Amino acid sequence: MENERMINEIVSLIVDKLKGQEVLPASDKRVKVGVSARHVHLSREDMDILFGKGSELTPQKDLMGGQFAAKETVTIIGLKLRAIENVRVLGPLRKQTQVEVSATDCIRLGVKAPVRLSGDLKGSAPITIIGPKGAVTIQEGCIVALRHIHMSPADAAAYGVKDKQVVRVQMGGARGGYLDNVPVRVDPSFTTEMHIDTDEANALGIHNGMELTIIV
Repeated sequence: MENERMINEIVSLIVDKLKGQEVLPASDKRVKVGVSARHVHLSREDMDILFGKGSELTPQKDLMGGQFAAKETVTIIGLKLRAIENVRVLGPLRKQTQVEVSATDCIRLGVKAPVRLSGDLKGSAPITIIGPKGAVTIQEGCIVALRHIHMSPADAAAYGVKDKQVVRVQMGGARGGYLDNVPVRVDPSFTTEMHIDTDEANALGIHNGMELTIIV
């Protein structure tokens, strides 16, 4: 809670400094897309069980906000006892283990995972995770990630949006259309990027790096 309060204060200070900045015209409010595949975030306790006491994640690719894709992978198993192997672990470690899957994955696994923003895990689905040294079953923590936009405070001011604001996004192309209910998350560590899962990307013909238009 203390860290969250400090981050909110920093964001507020930056936004105050940016007040009066000219807001971009509607046609220039573009955002690049990052398609997010299934992945896992681990707690220290579960990391010890899955990979061995005191083990550490091995960074493979840097992501925004100080996160990284690790070399380590796990297998996840749902209620149908069907497995999905080679699920990437993202670091750094978190307070609570979280598994993010697509709706298609849920059908395969037999899991009823709710659509949630990352970190909103109360009452979410149970799932089993298997690593090279052991296995854990979490009673809640499996979600389908809600599409969302990460944004820096400077870009938020230029786009005329604020943290937790919900916007609409428009895409062109053969399967052009609109995505409603897209929350904006503002933080100094973020670069401006929209994250959607593989189901939405495939359905709408969206690929990594494609630019969509934000409608405020």
